[in-house]
Amino acid sequence: MDNGAESYRRFLQNDDTAFVEIIRDYKDGLILYLNGFVNNILTAEELTEDVFFKLVTKKPRFNEKSSFKTWLYTIGRNTAVDYLRRNSKQKEVSAEEIREIEDERLSLEQSYIKQEKLLYIHRTLEKLKPEYKQVLWLVYFEDFSQKETAKIMKKSVHSVETLVYRARLALKAELEKGGFIYEDI
Repeated sequence: MDNGAESYRRFLQNDDTAFVEIIRDYKDGLILYLNGFVNNILTAEELTEDVFFKLVTKKPRFNEKSSFKTWLYTIGRNTAVDYLRRNSKQKEVSAEEIREIEDERLSLEQSYIKQEKLLYIHRTLEKLKPEYKQVLWLVYFEDFSQKETAKIMKKSVHSVETLVYRARLALKAELEKGGFIYEDI
């Protein structure tokens, strides 16, 4: 049983400190993952709060068929997809809000991604197709296995393998456009 699963089990037995552990361990990564869907760090933070709110109010059953993190990110993905369905029409955002959102996003990224090369790679990921960005994020930044990634993305393992291969080629091409030597990764 991984630490998240153990914390969740304790939370279900009314140990509130266990829920604080879950938030501490998974909040930042989940925010950045959901930001890949909505491209708005403030919305991603709200969606992350929604995920944790669902855990508190609905107390969904964790069946341990995957890791706790995979299960939590699947809930996050479903929450983001529901949000995008509900808000399919674009709304206008002021230039000041864009600056605030961008400042907040950069601040969070810099605290989460410490090394300069990883920061450059992360920014380059923004240029990729959303599906490529998502699969690379899950596999390389969140350390999910391809099987876990397939479950989160609702694809077959073979599809994820192919997607990772194509996404890496696209990332390499983008990095080389910027003068970055791919083999340095």
